[in-house]
Amino acid sequence: MKLVLATRNPGKVRELSQLLSPLGYEVLSLEHFPGVPEVVEDGATFRDNAVKKATAVARHTGQLALADDSGLEVDYLGGAPGVHSARFAGEGHDDRANNEKLLRLLAGVPPEKRTARFRCVVAVATPEGKVFTTEGTCEGVIAEEPRGEGGFGYDPLFYVPSCGKTFAELDPEVKNRISHRGRALALMREILAGLRYELEG
Repeated sequence: MKLVLATRNPGKVRELSQLLSPLGYEVLSLEHFPGVPEVVEDGATFRDNAVKKATAVARHTGQLALADDSGLEVDYLGGAPGVHSARFAGEGHDDRANNEKLLRLLAGVPPEKRTARFRCVVAVATPEGKVFTTEGTCEGVIAEEPRGEGGFGYDPLFYVPSCGKTFAELDPEVKNRISHRGRALALMREILAGLRYELEG
């Protein structure tokens, strides 16, 4: 049974495929469906964006589709960058530019005021328009400089005190277990297992 991930981001595809492989779905990405139009992520919340992407991809491909929307919420910045995490430094800018902007805005801010969390909402949609959502968060602190080579996005700056490492320094297995995406997907896995049973039964 096929499950289409509503993303072209190779880092995200790799992470999601690892997390979903035990369920026995054939995991595909948008690279397998070049005709799927780009979905504009203009929702006010992570849930709005995840649902919009999942339903659009399920409708277009005729397959079960999974989308997630996630981002970083920094308390000192009033929850920013939030839903604008991917485009924090402006359209066309990369992870490095986003990280540099974040460090600039937090320059001189003491560690106790650099608290933040990653939040993720996962949505699964059927081609018929049924939608399921789950949410996960992971608390941390914004480091004063990037550390680690793994992960993507803000991972080199997101320090998890209980692990003594940034997301980019963590073993992928550990990151998948404690991350916002890992937690949201753990909840979604139960829904997907039930869906598979229902659709194949």
